[in-house]
Amino acid sequence: MTSLDSATAGSATDHTAAVGSGALFARARDVIPGGVNSPVRAFKAVGGTPRFMARGAGPYLYDVDGNEYVDLVCSWGPLILGHAHPEVVAAVSSAVAAGTSFGTPSLPELELAEEIVGRTPVDQVRLVSSGTEATMSAIRLARGHTGRELVVKFAGCYHGHVDALLIAAGSHRATFGLPGSPGVPAAATASTMVLPYNDVAALEETFAAYGEQIACVITEAAPGNMGAVRPVEGFNATLARLCADYGALFVSDEVMTGFRVGRSGYWGLEGAVEGWVPDLMTFGKVMGGGFPAAAFGGRADVMAQLAPGGSVYQAGTLSGNPVATTAGLATLRLADAEVYDRLDTAAAVISGLVGDALTTAGVPHVMQSAGNLFSAFFVETDEITAVRNFDDASRQAVHRFSAFFHAMLDQGVYLPPSAFEAWFVSAAHDDRAIDKIAAALPRAAAAAGSAAPDDEGAR
Repeated sequence: MTSLDSATAGSATDHTAAVGSGALFARARDVIPGGVNSPVRAFKAVGGTPRFMARGAGPYLYDVDGNEYVDLVCSWGPLILGHAHPEVVAAVSSAVAAGTSFGTPSLPELELAEEIVGRTPVDQVRLVSSGTEATMSAIRLARGHTGRELVVKFAGCYHGHVDALLIAAGSHRATFGLPGSPGVPAAATASTMVLPYNDVAALEETFAAYGEQIACVITEAAPGNMGAVRPVEGFNATLARLCADYGALFVSDEVMTGFRVGRSGYWGLEGAVEGWVPDLMTFGKVMGGGFPAAAFGGRADVMAQLAPGGSVYQAGTLSGNPVATTAGLATLRLADAEVYDRLDTAAAVISGLVGDALTTAGVPHVMQSAGNLFSAFFVETDEITAVRNFDDASRQAVHRFSAFFHAMLDQGVYLPPSAFEAWFVSAAHDDRAIDKIAAALPRAAAAAGSAAPDDEGAR
């Protein structure tokens, strides 16, 4: 890891009185379950102590111990411009000075809604505060619009911690989901069916058997929560066709990919080219510019079912918060063609460097991308050349990723602390950041190659 100069280190740690990540994590475990407010942050999948971050700037994070990291998480996607972009910071500062919340309509939420509608095929959007809230509301709306209850989702696709969608897949081609967490009653998942991702035959069979009962099918436009897995050619188009044929709604979850992989999200890369349009879409992350903001939108006739005009109820005290919507609007307006070109280039370069290092070290792996989302799958043998679904992703040698993760962390590169997550870049990832990643890779690849299965979680 690289230590900051004394002036920078001081500014990063003054407010914590030079208390390090280990001591803060111990304190946090006393007052926060597991010491974290979202499970993946706890490093359970990789072992070791999570780093408490003090600030971010461009492509870098700085922890309370005074260490600098090239950030390949980017707050799990929102920060396409990098940390603390000066124009976003200025816009947010101005918004805060005008008032942090009104509980009334405001201009920034209207302008953000117009920006989203202008970039995507949706006719209208409703703003909410989290991706989970967006998918929950979209499912409710789909059921209200169709008068049906059955929801179809795919194993490995994550749509937030909604009870009806937080389920474990069975071993059959199509199965009704079982609760994936204590606290989720069986009744909450009894109307949710889980299919293997990228399996067109299973889709066809399921609609033939249950089509008249299906309210909607929900899928990540391109999954990033089992690693980056692209839909096979025609998969999303088939979803759109089957839903139209049977009167169900096609819900495309772009909380992760929306406005990150392109101006119009993953739909712009695929649906706009092939000529299909989801009935409902969910958005988040980038559209909040690093603040809690999300949205769901779709066809005007479907969105008309929402209260106050319709009978499907949905509400939120902080929905359309003026600070969050200002941050999101500033981010989207700055995300021009040049920004997306830089994102794509940085992702391709870094992914290539990772693949080359692992190949040189003799570590079996698969590099995959979906737009500028990418990830390294530490597969068991070189004979595995693609990861197409959750079963494939689950057969990773996760102990190798754990060793790789810590070797990169020790050299000042912060990766997602799980083998089942996509990696993210920003337009701020410049030559210096990429050179730092490249310098760290040989040692990390060697660590992955020498890791033993019993090393998993040992740190």
